[in-house]
Amino acid sequence: MCIAIPGKVIEIRDAMARVDVAGTRKEASLMLTEGVGIGDYVIVHAGFVIQKVDDQEAQETLRLLGEFMGEQE
Repeated sequence: MCIAIPGKVIEIRDAMARVDVAGTRKEASLMLTEGVGIGDYVIVHAGFVIQKVDDQEAQETLRLLGEFMGEQE
């Protein structure tokens, strides 16, 4: 099973974005998604940004994930 964790775009160069996903920074192609800017939350899969996510939705997902991970410890 895969879960989609929102990441925040912190840098864009050409068609590549640097995305912070839960403290880990990853490079991802922007070739599949239009209108992504620095500060946007996105979903990354297989090295590509596949979806831009609303800020409020991203924050709620991260909050719920944090609660879930706290229960697992």
